[in-house]
Parts: sequence; C-alpha cells; structure tokens
Amino acid sequence: MAPLRVLCIHGYRQNGSSYREKTGALRKLLKKQVEFVYLSAPHSVQQASSEAPEKENGSGPGPGGDEDPRGWWFSDVQARSFSAQQHCEESLGLDESVTAVREAVKVQGPFDGILGFSQGAAFVAMLCSLQEQKLEPEFSFRFAILVAGFRSACKEHQKFYNPPLQIPSLHVFGLEDRVIPDNMSRELLPSFQDPQVLTHPGGHFVPAVSAHRPAYQDFLKRFQ
Repeated sequence: MAPLRVLCIHGYRQNGSSYREKTGALRKLLKKQVEFVYLSAPHSVQQASSEAPEKENGSGPGPGGDEDPRGWWFSDVQARSFSAQQHCEESLGLDESVTAVREAVKVQGPFDGILGFSQGAAFVAMLCSLQEQKLEPEFSFRFAILVAGFRSACKEHQKFYNPPLQIPSLHVFGLEDRVIPDNMSRELLPSFQDPQVLTHPGGHFVPAVSAHRPAYQDFLKRFQ
C-alpha cells in the first residue's frame, strides 16, 4: 500500500522545518502509513516579549529551529501579532496563506489529508470549509487531523463554521494544554460532522507515544 500523503500546517511562530522536528515522534509512529509534507507560512512574525510562543513542552529552537518564526494570519492588524483569545473584527494575511496552500497542492500534491497544529489546526478548519464550499477547486483533502485546534475569535472568520463540515476529522488535544485550553478545542467540534477525538494528559504538543498509535491508525485506515 502506498502511504497516505499528508500536508502539515505548523503552529504560530513555528515554520515547516521546526514543525518537522517537533513531529519526529509522530512520523516514526506512522512511518509505514503516512508521508508527511511540511509547508511554511508566508508571514514572518516579529518576536514580541508579550506573546506566548507555541512551543512544545517549552522546548526552545531545536535542530530545525524556530529562528524563522512564521504565522498564517494576525489577529492584531496594527501590531502584526496573533493571540487565539483575541476577539477582532478582521485579520491580516489569511488570503496569502490560502494562496500558499493552493500553490503547495498544485506543486507538491495531490494530498490525501491535512494535519494542523494550534493556529495551523484552526487554519485547517478554514481550508476544509473553503474546500466544501467549492471555493478552492485545487483542494481534494479526504480527511483532516487537528491538534490543539480552536475556533477563530475573529468576526470575519465566522463564515467558516456553519454548516458542519462533512470531511472526516480527528481532533487531538491535551488536557493540560495552557496555550490552547482543551475547552477551546472542544468548541471547534460542533463545526465538524461526526468528529473523532483523541485526548491526552499532556500539554501543547503533538502526542505520539505507542499508546496513541491505535487511535491514529483506526482513523487513517479507512483512507488507505
């Protein structure tokens, strides 16, 4: 069986190579089933001391490094910054990010599925909505995996959340997540038809110990 090809969408202030490092355990766990392809967001993020970075267990830049921090959109248009909790009327940069995904699908696709982490998972929900509204004919994702996802608090993004998305989805979140508390991830569930859920006792990271393998594999096997 050919492995499933999955496009990976990193968190805020990460990039494709740093996210590849941080998902090493997941790649190893599913290496027979999935080929992961990593994309970097088009927007550079200015480091501001007041912002909480989306770091895995507080780890600093790894070999891939977060020294080129990037984001998919900004909730504060003036400051070019992002907070998942920030309520805003409009955001900055989302259209360019959709274009970047469209180009990746054209050049590196097709992809069976899409996986996102944190801001990337919130973005994945929007991409799935665009696909189901037939606004992005290049997109043909058959499933979505959202790790530490959430509903955007930006008013202009509310159009992405109804009716419920039909795409099969697996929602993964940590009960001790302090960056995106689990209640924020649960608020995204009604936006999907029949969402599958995998919770773990940890924090803000992609869980990938052997105990989690059955949940990932059970979800993925229907697409192989």
